[in-house]
Amino acid sequence: MTDLISGPDTGAVAADALPPSDGTQPVEWAPAEPASKKRRLGLWIGLGAGALVLAAAGASLILVAPGTTVAGVQIGGMTPGMAADAISSRIADTKIALAGADTTVTGADLGARVDATALAEKAFADRPMWNLGSWMGDPIGAEVTLDPDTADRTLRAAVPDSYVEPVDAVVAFDAASGTYAVTAGKPGTGISVADLTGAFDDATVEGRSTFSFPAAATEVAPSVTDEKAAATAEQLNTMLTTIGFYVGDERTVPVDPAVAATWLSIDDVDGELKIAADTSAIQSVVSTLPEKVDRAVVNAQTIVDSKGEVLKTIVAGADGRVLGDTTGIASAFATDLAAGNASFQLPVSSTPFETTSLFRRLEVDLSEQRTYAYENEKLVESWAISSGKSGFDTAKGRFRIYAQLRTQNMGREDTTVAPFYYTPNVPYISYFNGDEAFHGTYWHSNFGHPMSHGCVNMTINSAKFVWQWATKGTEVWVHS
Repeated sequence: MTDLISGPDTGAVAADALPPSDGTQPVEWAPAEPASKKRRLGLWIGLGAGALVLAAAGASLILVAPGTTVAGVQIGGMTPGMAADAISSRIADTKIALAGADTTVTGADLGARVDATALAEKAFADRPMWNLGSWMGDPIGAEVTLDPDTADRTLRAAVPDSYVEPVDAVVAFDAASGTYAVTAGKPGTGISVADLTGAFDDATVEGRSTFSFPAAATEVAPSVTDEKAAATAEQLNTMLTTIGFYVGDERTVPVDPAVAATWLSIDDVDGELKIAADTSAIQSVVSTLPEKVDRAVVNAQTIVDSKGEVLKTIVAGADGRVLGDTTGIASAFATDLAAGNASFQLPVSSTPFETTSLFRRLEVDLSEQRTYAYENEKLVESWAISSGKSGFDTAKGRFRIYAQLRTQNMGREDTTVAPFYYTPNVPYISYFNGDEAFHGTYWHSNFGHPMSHGCVNMTINSAKFVWQWATKGTEVWVHS
């Protein structure tokens, strides 16, 4: 084992490395080679290339495929967020030269916009970088919209001479005719925002960031056209024919067109005419409804024959009714009118009417020379009469009154021919059998004895009673 000796400067050295004590030259040993270090350069190079590969692979998962164009903007190699910003910037910065006006405006000036975020995200979803088959695809268009108000303000300021305001058609109530009439509108001039939007779309599809658009004025139709106004007037006039408060099918409280016109207004809402109604004005009429709707029951009276068939209605029946709660009627009717419904059903409680049937008949007793009037088989009246004299006998049998006249001339003015008599202005005539009738008689007063040419002669007052009391279809029995 070699001994180690410590020196003052060198530290520990091998004892056999010192000079020999006999003065001879020492043997020089080569220093020991340091241990060789492992060479890792290739590894480091390998690691760097791998990282780049991994980074590229990762990027391909978040970037849009090369060669992708949206709205004329190359967004290949961008993230969807970057792409959205680029698309928005292109639309905003697009320059439009208004030909003929020596003026240029931008997309931002016109309020141009696209859904850039949705476009970018869809482009990425359809054409991610990792999908090599989606590289260099066809351009993707974008639907550009212009804010109407912003575009209109910008264009008016840029080319004011191109603008003349259109005049809307007007619907108004005409008191003279009691209907709604139309005053025709007039077209104006301006620059079509719709056409400009189409030109903007075409430019984006073609990838142009500048384009020219003619600033010459084109005709601009009124927001409220004659056709719209005519349709609204027709609707209103139809409403006027039915407007009112109803009980069932009965228009119990009609509303005069002039009054209705004070309720109704026609509002222009974005170029569309809307009907509105004033609740407070309607309420002034609603407050009067009870006195116009409420009524007592009216029972009916009819004249019938022996079979119960109605011959005449003497009194028309009417149900009694009472108007219910009117709270909210004005508001509800205003809503109905705005929707075009002018018939408002009222809440009422009803009491049905009853009908009294009167079976009326006349009986002529030739042997007694008397006529009797019966109602429901109770004697009402009887009168002495004069029936047909011998040779002109009044026919016996059962008949019905078939005609009634207030007055008539009977016979012929030429009394030399049949029936050889003439009696003018015979009153209160009720025919029951051919030319035989009950009638008033002013030329004799010999009642109770046959005197006529077949008719039943009566006093004027009794004939008037029969004429008013009986009716067409009243049964007559003539017997002896």
